[in-house]
Amino acid sequence: MNDWPEQFATREITRRHFFQDCRVGLGGMALGSLLAGDRSAFAETQPPGFTPGSRGLHRPARAKAVIFLFMAGGPSQLELFDPKPKLQELSGQVIPESYVKGKRFAFIKPDAKLLGTNRSFRQYGESGAVISECLPHLGTVADDICLVRSMSTDVFNHGPAKLFMNTGSPQFMGRPSMGTWVTYGIGSESKNLPGFVVLQSGPRGPRGGAPLWSSGFLPTSFQGVPLRSGKEPILNLGNPSGIDSNRQRDFVSAVNDLNQMRHETTQDPEIATRIAAYEMAYRMQSSAPELMDLGGETRETLDMYGAEPGKHSFANNCLLARRLVERGVRFVQLYHTDWDHHGNPDTELGKALDDRCREVDQGSAALVRDLKRHGLLDDTIVIWGGEFGRTPQGEVRDLRGRDHHIEAFTMWMAGGGIKAGQTIGATDEIGYYITEDKVHVHDLHATLLHLLGIDHLQLTYKFQGRNYRLTDVHGNIVSKLLA
Repeated sequence: MNDWPEQFATREITRRHFFQDCRVGLGGMALGSLLAGDRSAFAETQPPGFTPGSRGLHRPARAKAVIFLFMAGGPSQLELFDPKPKLQELSGQVIPESYVKGKRFAFIKPDAKLLGTNRSFRQYGESGAVISECLPHLGTVADDICLVRSMSTDVFNHGPAKLFMNTGSPQFMGRPSMGTWVTYGIGSESKNLPGFVVLQSGPRGPRGGAPLWSSGFLPTSFQGVPLRSGKEPILNLGNPSGIDSNRQRDFVSAVNDLNQMRHETTQDPEIATRIAAYEMAYRMQSSAPELMDLGGETRETLDMYGAEPGKHSFANNCLLARRLVERGVRFVQLYHTDWDHHGNPDTELGKALDDRCREVDQGSAALVRDLKRHGLLDDTIVIWGGEFGRTPQGEVRDLRGRDHHIEAFTMWMAGGGIKAGQTIGATDEIGYYITEDKVHVHDLHATLLHLLGIDHLQLTYKFQGRNYRLTDVHGNIVSKLLA
C-alpha cells in the first residue's frame, strides 16, 4: 500500500478504521429502518446553501408550525358537524334524481335511500358552534376553532384522495407532500429533530402509506420522518455496546469525510442528504429519547390529554405534537385510521364511530388548549379532518353506514392566524352540495402556505421541464379563514 498515491492510502486507512476497528454497524447510524435505496429520510433541517426565506418566505408569517390531525377514512360530517333536520325527515326515501344525475360513487347506486342520523347536536361556547354529542371535549374549545362545513375534493377512493389532500395530486407519481413543500420553502427551527415528523395511531397505517409524506421530486432532505411510539422512536438509533459518544462522533466524521469526497466528485445532491442524515442521526441519539419520554409532564397535563406514558395512542401523539413544535419542528402530521364507516360490523355509524371519536376527541381538544396555555397556539396551525366526507344516502348493508362523498365535508382549524369562533360555509338541506363559501383542497393548501408566509404561486420547483407547486395551477386564499 506504500506504493499507492497518498490520497488513496489515506482513504483506505479511513475505510479500514471504521469498518474493522470502530465496530459500529452502518445500519445503526444510517437508521436502516428508514432507508430505501440509500435515500435517507433524515436530513439537516437547513441544508447546504439554504437560509430561511431564500425560497418561500414572501411576507410576514402568521404561523411558524403546522399540526395536521388526519382522520384517515373520511369522518362523517353528518354525524359530527353538519346536522340536517330535512335529512331526518326524508330518511328512508330515495334521493331525488336531480342530486345524483351523472354522479359516480364508490359503492352505492344512484337510487340509494337517504339516511338520517341518530346523533344529537348542541351549540357550544359564545360562538354557538354546533357539534355532535360524539365530540364533547371539542365543544369545550369551540371558541378557539373554526369549523369549515364547505370543504370539497375531486377524488372518491381512499388512497388517491389521501394523496390529493396531502400532495395536491391523486396520482402515485412522486409529488411532494405539504410538509415537504413547507420545509423546502422555509426550513425548520429544530437543530436536533427532523423538520417534518409523522406520528401514527390506530390498528394500521393509512392507505397510501409513505407517499403521503414523501418528498416526491424534491430533495429527500425534506420528506417526512415517521417516529415510533415508546422508548425507541427510531430503530437502531442507539450506540452499539462498548461505543461511547466520542467514538460515535469519530465514526460520523469519518463517514462524512468519505461522503464529502464523493460529493465533490459527483455533485449528487443525495450524497449531501446522506451527510446530513448521519449528522441528524447523531444528534437525535439524545434528542429523540428525551422527546418521547412523557414522564416529565405533569399529572394534570397527562390527564388533560388522556395520555399514558409508554402507550401507543392518539392522545400520546397529540402531546408529542406539542413537544415537537416546542422544539422547533415545522410540520407534524398525526394519522389516526379506521374512519371508513360503511356499515359492516367493524365500520358502522354506531359503535365503530363512537370508538373512533372517543379515541381522538379528548386529545384533539387538549392539544388546542395546551398549545394556548404554552403560548404556542398563536403561531401554530392545527388542522383536523380526513380525505373526504360521507354521503347523505345510506348503504344497503347489515348496519348503518355511508359511502364516500366528495361534494361537501367538514374540517376544523385553529391557531396560527385562523379566525377562531366562526363557522364557514353551508350545505343544502340534505347535506349533499355546498351552498356557501366552497373551500377546495387546493384553496386549503394556498391558505395554509399564506399563513406560513409563503406565496403558493411563487414556491415552485422545476421538474421534467416545467415548474410545479403544491397547488399546481389552482388554489385561492380563503380570506374568511384569516384573522
